[in-house]
Amino acid sequence: MTKDNLARVVDEDHYSRLDAIIESTVKANADRNDLEGRFPRDNLDALAAAGWTGVLNEPRFGGLGLSHVDFAEAAYRIGQADASTGLIYVMHVGAAQTINLFGNDDQKERWLKANNGGLLGTYSTSERASGGHWWYNFSEAGRDGADYVVNAEKSFTTSSGQADFYLVQTRAPGAKDQTDIIFFIVDGKAKGIESSAWDALGVRANHSGAIRYNAVKVPAADRLGAEGQGKEIIYDGVSPVYLIGLGAVWEGVARGALNAAVAHTTSFVHKDKNKSLSDYQAIRQELGAAKVLVETLRPWRNELAAKLDDLWRAGKPQSEILIPLTEFKVHAAEVANKVAAAALTVTGGYGYRRGPIERSYRDARAAIAMGPSNVIARDWIGKSLVGLPLELFYEGGE
Repeated sequence: MTKDNLARVVDEDHYSRLDAIIESTVKANADRNDLEGRFPRDNLDALAAAGWTGVLNEPRFGGLGLSHVDFAEAAYRIGQADASTGLIYVMHVGAAQTINLFGNDDQKERWLKANNGGLLGTYSTSERASGGHWWYNFSEAGRDGADYVVNAEKSFTTSSGQADFYLVQTRAPGAKDQTDIIFFIVDGKAKGIESSAWDALGVRANHSGAIRYNAVKVPAADRLGAEGQGKEIIYDGVSPVYLIGLGAVWEGVARGALNAAVAHTTSFVHKDKNKSLSDYQAIRQELGAAKVLVETLRPWRNELAAKLDDLWRAGKPQSEILIPLTEFKVHAAEVANKVAAAALTVTGGYGYRRGPIERSYRDARAAIAMGPSNVIARDWIGKSLVGLPLELFYEGGE
């Protein structure tokens, strides 16, 4: 057996374990967690025990050492069962990958190696004053000798109050302008962190509530990268893995809704006509249109994820494909919404009552708003198309 074949066998074993966890834990808990707004700790613990929370981490730091293609596939499969768990997973892997790219070995040893034991990370970036412009902060870190003090209120932070560490983005002490950004790895148990409750229309289990950092002290050893390097971290660390992961989750939501709709329409029979719902041409046309939309996503996802792997191996900025990644996120969000709506239509009252189809419809709405929102993202794409700069950090820029 060649080394390449051996690697494929190992990967398939990882996927088998992932699928078993999704079926027995993620899918089984999804409706309960949605109804109760319960954070899916059991799901995340199971994923961590199988190594999947360290999918991109080097084996010497407790990871699986797999690719962006594998990460995106995992996010897609989890998203089919539960969007909340999928989004938490994406934010965690994204935070870990940002440490992989910009952290030192000490930080990787302390924050990533423990991932196999269940440490959960997330991003904490957006602020109320700048709304959906999550990259633009008004908060500014202070100094405490060689260390730092963070005073900031973040409007949306996935896993708020639940994460073991937060990648907090703010302006550097004495920042000269909005591009003078700094990132910290903040211990989730640090004194001065206050999280707010999360009660929303959809993705009710991901706890994306506001979080306040009240004079939180951060050791210099937990500054990520150099002071003022934050803009580079946003473009090359945060955005690429976040966008491919988001798109993959919404692709999963679309596929899950379609599968649920097909299962119901082929099994439910109108006794008066002795016909299943799928015997009606109008129903089949709705399903066919939804299937065409879903099938547009996988090849695009795999192509973009493979490009991220190529850029990573070559040591090149992953932001080289920022616009295509943004396009993928926009399209996946819109497909999820259209397919979830179609699933609700063809299943009638069954789909409308509380359950997987109704949940997918509510969850998919979050896809449009999650930063960059589709409205903002389409303007990015349009600017790129006509040769204009994004100008994200300047007045009037989007």
